[in-house]
Amino acid sequence: MIINFLDKSKKNNPKDTNENLMKMLALLIHAAKIDENYSDEEKELIVNFAEMSSKENLNREQILSIIKSAEEYEKKSNQILEYTQEVKKMDSESKKLVLKFLWKIILSDDKSDIYENTLMRRICGLLYLPDKLSGEIKLDIIKEKK
Repeated sequence: MIINFLDKSKKNNPKDTNENLMKMLALLIHAAKIDENYSDEEKELIVNFAEMSSKENLNREQILSIIKSAEEYEKKSNQILEYTQEVKKMDSESKKLVLKFLWKIILSDDKSDIYENTLMRRICGLLYLPDKLSGEIKLDIIKEKK
């Protein structure tokens, strides 16, 4: 496990931890679906994010189960505020990494449309992060892809 986004100092039970992870994954899924093209590449990026951010060492089957729950949660929800609650509690470096994954998902098809850009602006506002930071991360990902 590279990074653990969920706070280890809290005495969360595994069910709460998985629910928090599920909400964060719902944010990534929302970004993936906003262009109405939820691709396998985007799903794999979400799996990678889940592997990195899980407090426990979850196996792939458990991660896929949480992702399936996150997909259902995202389908039933109508506002991104619900998804950003857990991310808001993170330190700034972890928030930057979430932004990076969001941009990787959005740019996985080598383009970003007005809806995706608007979503990222809204997310930055909810997380109290500057648009400039988001733009820099986006440019870095574009450079990485070349």
